[in-house]
Amino acid sequence: MIKKLPLITLIITVLGIWGCTSFAQTAHAVVQDELVETTLKNKELKNPYQPYKYNYEDLKRIPIELRVMVSIKSEKDIEEGERIVFLACHNVYEHGHKILQKNDKVYAKVETIINSGMNGIPASIIFSDFQFENIDSAKVTDTYEVYGQDRSLWVFPLKWALTFLPPTGSLTNFIKGGHAKLKDNETIEVYYHPNW
Repeated sequence: MIKKLPLITLIITVLGIWGCTSFAQTAHAVVQDELVETTLKNKELKNPYQPYKYNYEDLKRIPIELRVMVSIKSEKDIEEGERIVFLACHNVYEHGHKILQKNDKVYAKVETIINSGMNGIPASIIFSDFQFENIDSAKVTDTYEVYGQDRSLWVFPLKWALTFLPPTGSLTNFIKGGHAKLKDNETIEVYYHPNW
């Protein structure tokens, strides 16, 4: 029986490879996307991505200070995909021409919301897709992130200090990080890169 084991293993391996390749060939021929066939068959689609010729060697940037129109008290007050309105804090000039006036509205999308976690890990909100009236959005900073209070800086040392008392060190796991908030008097700063 032991002498026949390599022969049996070889036969099983060959049959397995042959079966997988024949199945892959038949599966490839049968699969079709019915949704595409029924809804997009006769439509001409335009690629939303417009390739830009960026010059990343050019370091010129113009800071734009913004403040939120309505305060965000917590990451739980907003939802991903929601549009948030910011106001420009100052006039912004490029080559002596005003490109953004004070109190102009700027719209941004809430890209990602990360809830606070155990061990003092803070919550965060990522804003993206800043839309200006007279400024090309492709030339503006992609995202801006707002963080809550990072309590892990004192939770981890406390955890290690309490390890000699067995259950008490692991009780610090339940300390959560701070909420991400943005008050209407706080400013955020994004950058406009005119030569990108």
